Amino acid sequence: MRQAPSVHPRGSRVLAGAVAARSDTHSSSAGPAAFTASSEASRRRWQGLVVVLSGVFMAALDTAIVNVAAPHIRADLGVSGSALVLVVSGYTLAYAMLLITGARLGDSHGHRRLFGLGLAGFTLASLLCGLAPGGAVLIGARVTQGGAAALMVPQALAIIQLQFQGAERARALGLYATTLSAGAVAGQIAGGALVTANLFGSSWRPVFLVNVPVGIALLVAVRRCLDPTRGQAVRRTDLPGVALLSTAVLLVLLPLILGQSQGWPAWCFGAFAAGAAVTAVALAPLRRRGRRSGDPLVDLSVFREPGVGRGLASLFASFAAYGGFLFAFSFYLQAGLGESPLRSGLTYAPMATVFAVASLGHTRLPGRLQPWLAPAGLACLGAGYGALGLLNHSGRWQAGPSLVLLCLVGAGFGLGFSPVIGRTVARLGPRHAPDASGLINTTIQLGYVSGVAALGSYFLGNARPGDPVSAGHAFAGVSLALVLLAFVAALFAATLRGTASGALDLPMPTDAAPEAIVA
Repeated sequence: MRQAPSVHPRGSRVLAGAVAARSDTHSSSAGPAAFTASSEASRRRWQGLVVVLSGVFMAALDTAIVNVAAPHIRADLGVSGSALVLVVSGYTLAYAMLLITGARLGDSHGHRRLFGLGLAGFTLASLLCGLAPGGAVLIGARVTQGGAAALMVPQALAIIQLQFQGAERARALGLYATTLSAGAVAGQIAGGALVTANLFGSSWRPVFLVNVPVGIALLVAVRRCLDPTRGQAVRRTDLPGVALLSTAVLLVLLPLILGQSQGWPAWCFGAFAAGAAVTAVALAPLRRRGRRSGDPLVDLSVFREPGVGRGLASLFASFAAYGGFLFAFSFYLQAGLGESPLRSGLTYAPMATVFAVASLGHTRLPGRLQPWLAPAGLACLGAGYGALGLLNHSGRWQAGPSLVLLCLVGAGFGLGFSPVIGRTVARLGPRHAPDASGLINTTIQLGYVSGVAALGSYFLGNARPGDPVSAGHAFAGVSLALVLLAFVAALFAATLRGTASGALDLPMPTDAAPEAIVA
């Protein structure tokens, strides 16, 4: 794949002057038409962004909406603790395993096309989830739903990278990051409201069925509002790489999901070792194909770009904490303290509000503070987790202090997450957009499912239903791990201070004609 030829700054100024002089000659006739065309193109870009972010929001919502409904699913279908963890994490597991593949398919077959296919599959799988007669069908439908989300979500970041530039791109990335995380928090509130409403006596089922009318409306909007785009070169799908890396992820995560409930038998540690071995086997051909200018599943050269590896490490740790927190705290509120699903969901409302304000408003803070926002925010996140664990250790709910600490958690995550995303992709050009999209989303989902699997299993194994004291002790144990993960994320974020977050004006290569990105 050819790199964009470099242009000397002086040459670019001469070229800009020539273009400006030429445009002045025709300004009286071409000016209004050009302005109208530019305004129309900008309007369509933002309309398309609303459509894709709505799909991203639905996918993010479904990573968390089941947390509030989980106690009711367990009671209604009679599933075991490990099966319940699979209902919650099976979606995220499939999502994480196939995200990079989804990014690659979008690059080669068109981002709008893959977004539409993923959205259609997600809508159908949601219908199947809502109608599932038993645990096995629900788990299978959740896995299918996660695979469909993996086709849909990576297209969003790639579309932003290809269609937006400069300040518009920075704003679009901020909206993307906010949507991704706000969906998970909103899922708690929406799930609580839907389960409590018990529409037509359907208990937990509307948390899935609500996706069906929304998905149909978005499918109509995709054709009307979203312009087709694709990568600058057709890249084959690396099926052996998909199989190897998916197997590695499965071998590592399944023991985390099932190990606690089964007392950590020997096969769990064998699976961890096998997962590490398969990962090593999978990475070798990726490096060879990259050196030979082939089409590996992941272009590992993206890790040579400043800040990518450290940014991904920070995202993984912060989302492992986030996933474990949402699962354990929701169960603590309902199964431990006896709160209703609605009250449990509304408990997250202050956290969601503060998160949105911090995530969208951090760019207005003075420039000298920007490099420190991510590490400081993630450190506050860890402090909030730890204080919540200490406050609720005895199983007695103290609403005022707990809500203040939830606001601290929301502020810390809002200040930490968006800047880390921005600094991770700050210097990436369109050539790396599909790989960056897949890696970022995969890292987030792997972190989330790891937190749910490990910390959720720990909580369920140590909290007795209806016993607030054991639930409080279990949540306090989870909070210790949350503090450690948040501070690890803060340390990695601190190393990104030298990566300029303002370097978001990533031009298209000058040898790429506009029609090269149209599917």
